[in-house]
Amino acid sequence: MRTRIALVLLALFLMAGNALAKDVVFAVDATYPPMEMVDANKNIVGFGPDIVAAIGKAAGFNPILKNTAWDGIFAGLASGKYDAIASSVSITDERKQTMDFTDPYFEVKQGVITAKGSAIKSVADLSGKTIASQMGTTGYFVCKKIEGANAKSYDEIGLAVEDLYNGRLDAVIADDTVASNYALQHEQYSQKLTLAFLIAPESPEYLGFAVNKGNKEIADLINKGLAAIKSNGEYDKIYAKWFGSR
Repeated sequence: MRTRIALVLLALFLMAGNALAKDVVFAVDATYPPMEMVDANKNIVGFGPDIVAAIGKAAGFNPILKNTAWDGIFAGLASGKYDAIASSVSITDERKQTMDFTDPYFEVKQGVITAKGSAIKSVADLSGKTIASQMGTTGYFVCKKIEGANAKSYDEIGLAVEDLYNGRLDAVIADDTVASNYALQHEQYSQKLTLAFLIAPESPEYLGFAVNKGNKEIADLINKGLAAIKSNGEYDKIYAKWFGSR
């Protein structure tokens, strides 16, 4: 009898703990495979969502992912529509002026996608060419800096890749994992496109979770979970799932 009572009390305790778990809402532009995307069942999946789920479990909060268009994602954070952004946001000095970041969780370079057989083999070859990326991303910032290139921006990186596939662009620039996914692994695009080369930044480029300026509570909570999954090996398991062993 005492055992049964103890088990009932334990169950009630666990239920109460789950009920009291803090909800943390993350905005995600789920158009950036394999980092963030929507699967056939309309679930938000990818490396980023898996990392967020693991962080939430380790830090004791309930992560809620909210699919949000990139063009309004930073304004939505500023207005309090969500607590954080988990959408492959590069940590830059310019962004730090209006938002805070957690510790970095991923390092990226910029990948250049071209048509197979293209003569574009280096940054210098992009001069005089029409190139594109997703608006407001570091990929687009790179496009604009390439001397002599005609830089175009798109609401989603997939739209830019589609135009490249159809011959309306000469190259697309995106985070290396995303560029590789579209150019080398996508069933349709990989037939005509390739990852031509990578552009190494002047200084390392890291992704972080963005929070509102001064929101130390959420940043600390995320950092706590991030440190835990890096320490216990969960981060490496998720990395291997999406990219292979490091």
